[in-house]
Amino acid sequence: MNIFHGKVGGLFLAVLTVCTIGAFNSNAQTITTVNNTNTQNSLLAKKKIKPIRTELSVGIRLNTDGWSVFADKGWVKGAGRKRDLFYDVNVFQVELGEHKHVKEIKRTNNLGTFTSEAAKPFIFGKLNNFYNLKLGYGKRKMLAGKPVLGAVAIHWVYLGGITVGFLKPYYIEAYVDKDQTGVFTQEAIKYEESTKEVFLSRPNIIGSAGFSKGIGETKIVPGAHAKTALHFDFAGTRKMKLAIETGINAEIYTSSIPLMANQKEVPYFVNMYVALQFGKRWP
Repeated sequence: MNIFHGKVGGLFLAVLTVCTIGAFNSNAQTITTVNNTNTQNSLLAKKKIKPIRTELSVGIRLNTDGWSVFADKGWVKGAGRKRDLFYDVNVFQVELGEHKHVKEIKRTNNLGTFTSEAAKPFIFGKLNNFYNLKLGYGKRKMLAGKPVLGAVAIHWVYLGGITVGFLKPYYIEAYVDKDQTGVFTQEAIKYEESTKEVFLSRPNIIGSAGFSKGIGETKIVPGAHAKTALHFDFAGTRKMKLAIETGINAEIYTSSIPLMANQKEVPYFVNMYVALQFGKRWP
């Protein structure tokens, strides 16, 4: 497993440790703040403050095989004057992300005096970029509520839905002897039967052809996804959303996804992730 995977794995464990310590500290605070909680709930009841009903939040995820950004719309499920501290949430989620192969490493060639053009970074052997758009619906089920505002609430998350994958060819700039005459010309090429020898000849590569090259050749790959996670809510006020989430995500597609040359192609992805999420809640 490469450095990226090691860093994300370490980050995953570190965040889980911090969240667990926070949860224990919150339980300790409960013993000394029972009176404050009762007073706070009494004030809420006297002022007839409307309970929280919905929330909207955005966030970023670091996966063991990529990244994603997402937005959540939640509907709070609870009853009575304590629903701001103890509640379940029905969640609709939109997510956009990218998957990367474990063998993906950026490289740069030393072009020497062969050309005056500056070398550009590229990923040797990369066949395609793979992005996905997910639409999911699920629930955050309360495991431990907030004894007081500002403490930690812990939820179990389970969610699933449809996925639309976008497979875009990865182009490189390389020197190609197109007519087999010994005269090399610079061309943008992708991996296919007629170019695979040059595509996998590292000395011939100048660098990546850029993100925009190949967009018009993008293929759509339908699929489905599901995830389960622990969600730690640290929000300090009743109308604020601030959370860290750690879990496992799984996706399956209608066809195999080719990411790297000479590597096994599979129609599924399974990864661990850690996410930072923030937003707003209101009656």
